[in-house]
Amino acid sequence: MKENILFLATPFTAGIILAGMLGYFGTHILSRGIIFIDIAIAQIAALGTMIGLLLGFPEESFQVQLISYVFTLLIIAGFALTKSRNPVIPQEAIIGIIYCLGLALALLLAEKIPGGSNYITKTITGNILWVTWDKVLKCLLLFAAVGMIHLIFGKIFKNISKNNQQSNNLFREKAYDLLFYLTFGIVIVKSVLVGGIFLVFILLIAPSAAATLFVSNWRGRIIWSWVIGIMGSMAGIMLSYSFDISNGPAIVCLLGLLVFVLAFIRLTISNS
Repeated sequence: MKENILFLATPFTAGIILAGMLGYFGTHILSRGIIFIDIAIAQIAALGTMIGLLLGFPEESFQVQLISYVFTLLIIAGFALTKSRNPVIPQEAIIGIIYCLGLALALLLAEKIPGGSNYITKTITGNILWVTWDKVLKCLLLFAAVGMIHLIFGKIFKNISKNNQQSNNLFREKAYDLLFYLTFGIVIVKSVLVGGIFLVFILLIAPSAAATLFVSNWRGRIIWSWVIGIMGSMAGIMLSYSFDISNGPAIVCLLGLLVFVLAFIRLTISNS
């Protein structure tokens, strides 16, 4: 029993950290209506990693992570700076194209790298059950730095997310938007290294969507996103460990089904 607790302490801690940060960002992303941006960013990060592997650098080496971050930040900066108040093409369409392009290029590169297809599978499904304390600590320190930025500029970010705030100073507005998306991109890249693309996407969207069904105020939605994400992560990890099944898909299934159950309850309450 003691050995089980010690073993699960690391993935539990990782799940709490991921659920906390992604629940916060998920509230912003739902309000902005750009639901699939994280999965597109994650795929671009994976593409950068594939390029690093193709160049001969070891997986998770500093060089590979640097290439991954550079690719991600370039894409996210371009997305933020070219965003228009009256777009001709919806942002979701652009995000979808970026995701498909990133995935297609990664698949092409995987053919040239030994074990490339296995890496893509691992990137998508993740394996939080075997995360190390070293990874958890690095993730926590990075998220703490991002959290400080959002403590300072959080009110501005919230106004932009909630109201699509339009100021007379377009440069200032784009600068704040760029800062938000850069921090978001950094969080997504680091989260994917710990949990995989599917887990990151579900922790970003599902808890926030579930919280939105019952809570209207901003702070309440963030708090309930944290609670739902943390409980879902811990339950999924326990399910995976107990029945020897993949942890990422287990958490995704639990949180995905939870949203539909809560939506049904909400609909029932509204019609009663």
